[in-house]
Amino acid sequence: MPRTAGIGIQNFEKIITIHNFYVDKTLFIKEWWESQDEVTLITRPRRFGKTLNLNMTERFFSVEYAGQGEIFKDLNIWKEEKYRRLQGTFPVISLSFAPVKGTGDFRQMKRLLCQVIAGCCSHYQFLQEAGLMNEKEREFFSAVSRDMDDDIAAMSLHMLSKLLMRYYNKKVLIFLDEYDTPLQEAYVCGYWDEAAAFLRSFLNITFKTNPYLDRAVMTGITRISKESIFSDLNNLSVVTAGSDKYAEAFGFTQEEVTAALQEYGLSDMEECVRDWYDGFIFGTKEDIYNPWSIISFLNEKKLACYWANTSSNGLVNKLVQEGSRDVKTAMEDLLAGGTICTGMDEQIVFSQLDENESAVWSFLLAGGYLKAVKHTFDPDTGNEKYVLKLTNKEVRMMFCSMIQVWFKGRGPAYNDFIRALLSDDKKAMNYYMNQVALNTFSSFDTGNRPSAFAEPEQFYHGFVLGLLVELSGRYVMTSNRESGFRTL
Repeated sequence: MPRTAGIGIQNFEKIITIHNFYVDKTLFIKEWWESQDEVTLITRPRRFGKTLNLNMTERFFSVEYAGQGEIFKDLNIWKEEKYRRLQGTFPVISLSFAPVKGTGDFRQMKRLLCQVIAGCCSHYQFLQEAGLMNEKEREFFSAVSRDMDDDIAAMSLHMLSKLLMRYYNKKVLIFLDEYDTPLQEAYVCGYWDEAAAFLRSFLNITFKTNPYLDRAVMTGITRISKESIFSDLNNLSVVTAGSDKYAEAFGFTQEEVTAALQEYGLSDMEECVRDWYDGFIFGTKEDIYNPWSIISFLNEKKLACYWANTSSNGLVNKLVQEGSRDVKTAMEDLLAGGTICTGMDEQIVFSQLDENESAVWSFLLAGGYLKAVKHTFDPDTGNEKYVLKLTNKEVRMMFCSMIQVWFKGRGPAYNDFIRALLSDDKKAMNYYMNQVALNTFSSFDTGNRPSAFAEPEQFYHGFVLGLLVELSGRYVMTSNRESGFRTL
């Protein structure tokens, strides 16, 4: 009998305990530990198991679970004697910025961030009762709250690391999930500079100037540029979708999907599943599947858009809808099954998203909406080019649905004039213009006191040009062209 395919469970212990469907990714622990990187940033698209893997890693290393390694006994990491001895031996600080969304302004975002940080610190309330704090330290932690000052917030995890090291006599591990969620919200809502300044101070003090830190992992969707947020964090190892590191640790491989389909008696659907959900590429590892879509398919046993519809695609929608004509034309080619060739920078600079087309494609690639099917490098110029394509059928259907929404809610008469024009229906054109004129125009609009220089028909000329603006993507629209000089 197949295991239950539970949807959205991000607690490792719960999945193992209730015997839910789980693909063993515990060797990520070994690969990360043996890399010996001090601070690791791993970027993957949403719903790719980042939160679950961090929770698994916390559950393995945290001293709070010392002597409770039996939960790993049937998993790959437990086959390694060396790692059995590491289980439950480190103080761990774990937090997630996932709740920091839906914020309309910086003040609201900061309160949510501070609430997350304060909640993390309150988990270690026993430190205040252990008699290890001096008066200044007790005063500091009494000030940690959702309304704390910026300097208190920036120093909070640094100070918590110090106290945990003092208590356990061992440096700490820090796991921060969805570090970039507040920054994406800040960009969409228009308070990027304030959010970046706040988080730059917090991240640098927590991960750079922290002598009580052993190692740390941050996860997110995007690699935000060093200049924007990591200006002083030169001990950072960045693992993006273009890296071979941890290529199989996030997402399901073809072999894992094949085994899952066999377990659920769905092997006859393998080709359809591949068409819908395959296509992600990490480093040189191809045929990576989105875990959310596969687990949802195992649960529902039908093909549908699962991953693409799990959360708001507000930023993606904004980038495509407000993008240049070239962006829209390229999107048409992609939706038709074609490719685009563009430059790429895996460091996302949010301030450039409104003006730099390659930054838009970089963001869509990092988010999993596009995949790089070819890469070229010119050694003479140093120029790199990537050939990009929509990741799979699920993503294509998401974009189609998104674009259809743009045109919903339009009044039935929205394009009546253009439709009549293209069909050479002069009577319908005349009727439409009369209706608009009677309901909208004033005699003052056309000039109620004509002078020798007044040309009231120019108002109607501008009105008709406005009606035709919707055809600008298909026809060259020009007004009366200037000729010679006009003397007033």
